[in-house]
Amino acid sequence: MALPPDRLEAAHRALVERFGPDRVLTDFRDRMAYAYDATGIKYPPDVVVFPLSTEDAADAVRIAAHHGLPIVARGGGTNISGGTVPIRGGLCLALNRMDRILDIDPENHTATVQPGVRNLALQEALKPHGFFFAPDPSSHRVSTIGGNAGENAGGPHCLKYGVTVNHVLGLTLVLADGSVVRLGGPEQDRPGFDLVSLLVGSEGTLGIITELVVRILPLPAEVRTLLAVFDDLEVAMRTVSDIIAARVVPATMELLDRGTIEVVERFARAGYPEDAEAVLLIEVDGPQESVAEELDRVEAICRRNGARDLRIAQSEAEREALWLGRRAAYGAAGRLSAYVWTQDVTVPRDRLVEMLRACQAIGRKYGIRIISVAHAGDGNLHPLVAYDPQDADQVRRVKAADREILEACVALGGSISGEHGIGHDKLPNLELQLGPDLLGLMWSVRRAFDPDLRLNPGKAVAAPSRNV
Repeated sequence: MALPPDRLEAAHRALVERFGPDRVLTDFRDRMAYAYDATGIKYPPDVVVFPLSTEDAADAVRIAAHHGLPIVARGGGTNISGGTVPIRGGLCLALNRMDRILDIDPENHTATVQPGVRNLALQEALKPHGFFFAPDPSSHRVSTIGGNAGENAGGPHCLKYGVTVNHVLGLTLVLADGSVVRLGGPEQDRPGFDLVSLLVGSEGTLGIITELVVRILPLPAEVRTLLAVFDDLEVAMRTVSDIIAARVVPATMELLDRGTIEVVERFARAGYPEDAEAVLLIEVDGPQESVAEELDRVEAICRRNGARDLRIAQSEAEREALWLGRRAAYGAAGRLSAYVWTQDVTVPRDRLVEMLRACQAIGRKYGIRIISVAHAGDGNLHPLVAYDPQDADQVRRVKAADREILEACVALGGSISGEHGIGHDKLPNLELQLGPDLLGLMWSVRRAFDPDLRLNPGKAVAAPSRNV
């Protein structure tokens, strides 16, 4: 429900008085820049504020609370579930100016950062110290650490290293009433509930993250990257399982199917053979001796399973060239149309081929082209559909296909979200996987943190269909 104009005007005045006109946006054209994320859904906020510190964010939240404004925190805006779209207007807290790396502590393997620090910027700052931050979503060049934590982002390296929640040790949090709490920290094994893990992945519905203490890891001594080309999709996926069964856990195992290879090659010219049914991009890292041994085992398994070609990068430039095709998949899909719908489903690893085949069949059923990339080692699949939002019939077919893909995922024992969050996009489909009791429990947690439901309303978790 829109705020009365007089209340909104009073909120504008209070925010300008506190932050000054240069850090408050009220003009419609300016606000539209904060109306959408990578889904293409657009809802403008009523006002945008740029905090620079925890104190700034807390004051903005207090003013919003006093005037009854909904609040959406936003970083790079790269998420693809509608998670940062202000669907009920209100205040957009644009945290991208909170971009300072506050501390790097190699001795204790931690870094302390503000939420607007870009993932890549942190990686670049850590490299001279001989460290890295493991979570690496495909949007790492522009996505922010706060956004990574809000969505519990993953990325290609989550097979070996885990997703963002496995690397966040502490948080500074502004609650819905503007109070500030600090959860966790660099010390281990704090008593009480693990509230840090609860907050990571809560999509801004429980509080506003203003500082993070993250775990950093020593850079591996050796990294080797291999591209394996297969003429059979099932064989490629069996190879993934065989590698894991051989007690080799690569840093990454990425899969592209034939349709994706064709689209990617026309866009990026990465050198993937367009007539292949699948390619696996496999990376192993660690001490030089173990990497050499693991690479030999991976290569032997690929050859035993009939890989028609193996390419092992001999330099950093060759490694980047092999990665080019995988990283270009989303951009390549975007060349097909101005809008790309991206799904994010996870199934048991041995059911991934079934999930891929289901997506292909659903695409044929609805007359839409679906290309797919996968974090194959995790069973995490991203079907991509380029579509025209102005074509009502096409939108209808895409939405119907989306629902059937999620139904197929659940039927295969999977999860309807692997790393992209629920946001606004998947909220109507939560009931496919979660029953009323579990939804009720989650809703109770949300109400405990935010009784008035003003923090990122309409995201992450839906009210249960019955009273709890």
